[in-house]
Amino acid sequence: MLQLINQSQIRMPRKWLEQCYRWMALELKLKKDLTLVFLNPIPARKLNSQYRKKNYATDVLSFSSDIPSELGELIMCPQVLQKQAQEHGHSFRAELAYMLIHGVLHLQGYDHEKSKAEAKKMFQIQDQLFDRLCSKFHI
Repeated sequence: MLQLINQSQIRMPRKWLEQCYRWMALELKLKKDLTLVFLNPIPARKLNSQYRKKNYATDVLSFSSDIPSELGELIMCPQVLQKQAQEHGHSFRAELAYMLIHGVLHLQGYDHEKSKAEAKKMFQIQDQLFDRLCSKFHI
Protein backbone atom coordinates (compact mmCIF):
# COMPACT_ATOMS: atom_id res chain seq x y z
CA MET A 1 0.00 0.00 0.00
CA LEU A 2 1.08 3.54 -0.72
CA GLN A 3 0.31 6.39 1.64
CA LEU A 4 0.55 9.72 -0.15
CA ILE A 5 0.91 13.05 1.68
CA ASN A 6 0.95 16.11 -0.54
CA GLN A 7 2.11 19.29 1.18
CA SER A 8 3.26 20.88 -2.07
CA GLN A 9 1.43 23.38 -4.23
CA ILE A 10 1.42 20.94 -7.15
CA ARG A 11 -1.41 18.46 -7.56
CA MET A 12 -0.08 14.91 -7.69
CA PRO A 13 -1.55 11.99 -9.70
CA ARG A 14 -2.52 9.86 -6.68
CA LYS A 15 -4.15 6.90 -8.49
CA TRP A 16 -1.35 6.70 -11.04
CA LEU A 17 1.28 6.73 -8.28
CA GLU A 18 -0.60 3.97 -6.46
CA GLN A 19 -0.64 1.89 -9.66
CA CYS A 20 3.07 2.48 -10.21
CA TYR A 21 3.96 1.45 -6.68
CA ARG A 22 1.71 -1.62 -6.82
CA TRP A 23 3.44 -2.68 -10.06
CA MET A 24 6.89 -1.95 -8.62
CA ALA A 25 6.12 -3.88 -5.43
CA LEU A 26 5.18 -6.92 -7.53
CA GLU A 27 8.31 -6.58 -9.69
CA LEU A 28 10.60 -6.28 -6.66
CA LYS A 29 8.61 -8.73 -4.52
CA LEU A 30 7.99 -6.08 -1.87
CA LYS A 31 5.25 -6.68 0.65
CA LYS A 32 5.76 -3.45 2.51
CA ASP A 33 3.98 -0.13 2.71
CA LEU A 34 5.56 3.06 1.42
CA THR A 35 4.85 6.61 2.50
CA LEU A 36 5.38 9.21 -0.21
CA VAL A 37 5.53 12.86 0.89
CA PHE A 38 5.61 15.83 -1.48
CA LEU A 39 7.06 19.10 -0.21
CA ASN A 40 7.65 22.54 -1.66
CA PRO A 41 11.29 23.60 -2.22
CA ILE A 42 11.91 25.43 1.07
CA PRO A 43 10.98 22.55 3.42
CA ALA A 44 12.65 20.07 1.03
CA ARG A 45 15.85 22.14 1.15
CA LYS A 46 15.72 22.24 4.95
CA LEU A 47 15.46 18.45 5.16
CA ASN A 48 18.25 17.97 2.63
CA SER A 49 20.42 20.35 4.64
CA GLN A 50 19.59 18.67 7.93
CA TYR A 51 20.14 15.07 6.79
CA ARG A 52 22.66 15.35 3.96
CA LYS A 53 24.36 18.68 4.71
CA LYS A 54 23.43 19.92 1.21
CA ASN A 55 21.75 23.30 1.04
CA TYR A 56 19.37 22.85 -1.88
CA ALA A 57 16.02 21.23 -2.57
CA THR A 58 16.68 17.78 -3.97
CA ASP A 59 14.45 15.49 -6.02
CA VAL A 60 14.09 12.66 -3.50
CA LEU A 61 15.17 11.82 0.03
CA SER A 62 14.70 8.34 1.44
CA PHE A 63 14.18 7.35 5.06
CA SER A 64 14.00 3.67 5.96
CA SER A 65 11.64 2.34 8.59
CA ASP A 66 12.25 0.13 11.62
CA ILE A 67 8.68 -1.18 11.35
CA PRO A 68 8.78 -4.57 9.58
CA SER A 69 5.65 -3.94 7.48
CA GLU A 70 6.93 -0.58 6.21
CA LEU A 71 9.56 0.02 3.55
CA GLY A 72 10.02 3.62 4.64
CA GLU A 73 9.32 7.14 3.48
CA LEU A 74 10.27 9.04 0.36
CA ILE A 75 10.25 12.82 0.40
CA MET A 76 9.97 14.38 -3.07
CA CYS A 77 9.97 17.95 -4.31
CA PRO A 78 7.65 18.24 -7.35
CA GLN A 79 9.17 21.56 -8.45
CA VAL A 80 12.61 19.93 -8.69
CA LEU A 81 11.08 16.97 -10.54
CA GLN A 82 9.39 19.33 -13.03
CA LYS A 83 12.70 21.06 -13.72
CA GLN A 84 14.50 17.74 -14.17
CA ALA A 85 11.76 16.47 -16.49
CA GLN A 86 12.31 19.52 -18.72
CA GLU A 87 16.09 19.05 -18.62
CA HIS A 88 15.76 15.37 -19.57
CA GLY A 89 13.15 16.07 -22.25
CA HIS A 90 10.39 13.88 -20.87
CA SER A 91 7.11 14.23 -19.00
CA PHE A 92 6.63 15.03 -15.34
CA ARG A 93 5.08 11.58 -14.83
CA ALA A 94 8.13 9.92 -16.36
CA GLU A 95 10.45 11.84 -14.02
CA LEU A 96 8.18 11.06 -11.08
CA ALA A 97 8.27 7.34 -11.92
CA TYR A 98 12.04 7.35 -12.39
CA MET A 99 12.64 9.00 -9.03
CA LEU A 100 10.06 6.76 -7.31
CA ILE A 101 12.09 3.77 -8.52
CA HIS A 102 15.30 5.51 -7.45
CA GLY A 103 13.98 6.14 -3.94
CA VAL A 104 12.62 2.62 -3.51
CA LEU A 105 15.99 1.18 -4.53
CA HIS A 106 17.65 3.37 -1.88
CA LEU A 107 15.20 2.00 0.68
CA GLN A 108 16.23 -1.50 -0.36
CA GLY A 109 19.84 -0.71 0.44
CA TYR A 110 21.25 0.42 -2.90
CA ASP A 111 23.48 3.49 -2.72
CA HIS A 112 25.00 5.04 -5.82
CA GLU A 113 27.18 7.32 -3.70
CA LYS A 114 29.14 4.40 -2.12
CA SER A 115 31.19 3.43 -5.16
CA LYS A 116 31.24 3.39 -8.95
CA ALA A 117 30.41 -0.31 -8.94
CA GLU A 118 27.41 0.22 -6.65
CA ALA A 119 26.25 3.16 -8.79
CA LYS A 120 26.49 1.07 -11.95
CA LYS A 121 24.50 -1.75 -10.36
CA MET A 122 21.81 0.56 -8.96
CA PHE A 123 21.36 2.57 -12.15
CA GLN A 124 21.21 -0.58 -14.27
CA ILE A 125 18.36 -1.95 -12.14
CA GLN A 126 16.70 1.48 -12.08
CA ASP A 127 16.84 1.86 -15.86
CA GLN A 128 15.52 -1.67 -16.46
CA LEU A 129 12.59 -1.12 -14.10
CA PHE A 130 11.90 2.29 -15.63
CA ASP A 131 11.84 0.87 -19.17
CA ARG A 132 9.39 -1.87 -18.12
CA LEU A 133 7.23 0.61 -16.19
CA CYS A 134 7.12 2.95 -19.19
CA SER A 135 5.99 0.08 -21.42
CA LYS A 136 3.35 -0.99 -18.91
CA PHE A 137 1.92 2.50 -18.31
CA HIS A 138 2.65 4.03 -21.74
CA ILE A 139 4.69 6.98 -20.49
